[in-house]
Amino acid sequence: MRIGVIGTGYVGLVSGTCFAEFGIDVVCLDKDKEKIDCLKNGGVPIYEPGLEDLVEKQVKAGRLSFTTDIKEALDGSSAVFIAVGTPPGEDGQADMKYVHQAAREVAAVMTGYTLIVNKSTVPVGTAREVKQIVQEELDKRGDDSVEFDVCSNPEFLREGAAINDFIRPDRVIIGTESERAVEIMRDLYRPLYINETPMVVTSPETAETIKYAANAFLATKISFINEIANLCEKTGANVQQVAKGMGLDGRIGAKFLHAGPGYGGSCFPKDTLALTQIGQKYGAPQNIVETVVWVNTERQRSMAQRVIDACGGDVEGKRIAVLGLSFKPQTDDMRESPSLQIVPFLQDHGAKIAAYDPVAMDEAKKLLNDIEWCEDSYKAAQGAEALVIITEWNEFRALSLTRLSEVMKSKTLIDLRNIYDPEDMEERGFHYVSVGRPEVEGKESVSSSIQDAAE
Repeated sequence: MRIGVIGTGYVGLVSGTCFAEFGIDVVCLDKDKEKIDCLKNGGVPIYEPGLEDLVEKQVKAGRLSFTTDIKEALDGSSAVFIAVGTPPGEDGQADMKYVHQAAREVAAVMTGYTLIVNKSTVPVGTAREVKQIVQEELDKRGDDSVEFDVCSNPEFLREGAAINDFIRPDRVIIGTESERAVEIMRDLYRPLYINETPMVVTSPETAETIKYAANAFLATKISFINEIANLCEKTGANVQQVAKGMGLDGRIGAKFLHAGPGYGGSCFPKDTLALTQIGQKYGAPQNIVETVVWVNTERQRSMAQRVIDACGGDVEGKRIAVLGLSFKPQTDDMRESPSLQIVPFLQDHGAKIAAYDPVAMDEAKKLLNDIEWCEDSYKAAQGAEALVIITEWNEFRALSLTRLSEVMKSKTLIDLRNIYDPEDMEERGFHYVSVGRPEVEGKESVSSSIQDAAE
């Protein structure tokens, strides 16, 4: 089989490369000639663990190629996947211009039966819009011999684990009303079908809703545990133990119950906001999701204030070291990262920021100004009055606390990801601030009370 993939961004390139791994011939299309030239020359324009090696493997196998010519992408293809961006507009609604443009361009050149598969995250009703656009373009051509179907096939790829998520998914969603389209999709996903990966066949509207509902629910879990963390700080409870106790309940599950500075990235912020707009459009307000969006925005601001409070309420002229800028580890994605709220907030209050991220600094430099960019964690911490961990990269989990003690001006560490132990940090002489966990003194006093009662 042969397919075309429109868009060589995160979703398009990962999906196309993984389909090639399934043994399918894939042509990836992008209008950005620099991206295509980069890919043709052996480079990869995005950071994703394992992707560069897999692209190289599939190119050498002759199953993966790149082009700027849409006719080349469609020629002989059983299906064409639309995997273009749907960024939020000023009102929060998904901007559909790239999807609509791709549909028109496909309609202008397709011959014979074509299955158009939408992999972009899009509002409910998009499949029908695409069908209408394609039909209008065919009518302009005066060609009533070309048959086509439209299918919604949403992606559920986690940045940093996208290849595994594609090759070993929890499920595959196929939204179409055409049996012919279903058969083609089953053939494309045949390796997964053989492995009994659930294939959920639905209407296009249901498939489109599943994508938004899934992301909104996961975002809700994050905001929920962050709210519980606030409560824990007031009551002396430990949010990590609360999350463990909750997560062991099979109805809840442990994933996405990690307190921190709030969610970011290319999906959750955009999709939760879009879902609230869809709800308003159809007269079915998504009140819980609207609150989740508000809670997350406030969360990032409150984490910036936490840094200031840990520094005695004043960061004017103080050097603050920031470790981690991407929205999560194993990616260089800076979209909606908490660091984009926290760092400017600190700068507005007079802080001098020194920052380090293992992968994302090139992207961060496009979005953050007046930063001292450092080559490692210890260079950033040199002379700092406080160190802030925003992203939990593995290398930050084993920092030499002795070395930090030697280079920092003041041993204040604000850990927004709870990767260190409060008692250990206290014993090492750090003023340690984490999220949703009691101060060491509070823990000791509780233990003493229990011991006194036992005696």
